[in-house]
Amino acid sequence: MTLERDLTHAPQEAQSAVSWGAIFAGAAAALALSFVLLALAAGFGLKLASPWPGMHDPNDDFTPVAGAVLVVVQVLSAALGGYLAGRLRTKWVDVHDHEVHFRDTAHGLLVWALSTLAGVVLAAGVLGPLVAHAPPSPAAVLATVDLATAQAQAKRAADIAAEVSLFMGVGLLLSAFTASVAAAIGGLRRDEMHATFWSDPARARGRTVPTV
Repeated sequence: MTLERDLTHAPQEAQSAVSWGAIFAGAAAALALSFVLLALAAGFGLKLASPWPGMHDPNDDFTPVAGAVLVVVQVLSAALGGYLAGRLRTKWVDVHDHEVHFRDTAHGLLVWALSTLAGVVLAAGVLGPLVAHAPPSPAAVLATVDLATAQAQAKRAADIAAEVSLFMGVGLLLSAFTASVAAAIGGLRRDEMHATFWSDPARARGRTVPTV
């Protein structure tokens, strides 16, 4: 005789383990925060490359300080997006704690992946054409350089591009890890609030129970 699981006692097993609503919300928040932080950094005079791969725009003003700021922008944005995804996801009731932790972590990683892909598409489709059609500066039109100078400039541009790629890779790895951890933390906080609510609804709602 074969035994079949009765899914009526475990409705969570019949549902998808991925909460796309929470993932899209976290990715949108991460993407928006990255633009805000980049705008603030630019306001302070830092010239940063794009925080998304495929949009490297090396320039002579890029420095290790700017690269470090770029990494910080990626990490902070990923932390916000991952935490929101963990907190906003609907709680699973009939799922093992280890599986819940894994799913929360996976949601954070998906937030990072979605926000990165969205940033690449947005930068390539919107910002890329604006940069490509930007008029050249008068100095670039009138300047004449010899072969040695041109080779030196090309080498410097290649060195800067490599430096940008290094900071970009470090930032992507750290932000992926940060988003996963933040989502796990958000999920733990969500479960703590859920447990508090059901163990003492009055205290969870911030109310006091009148004594008779």
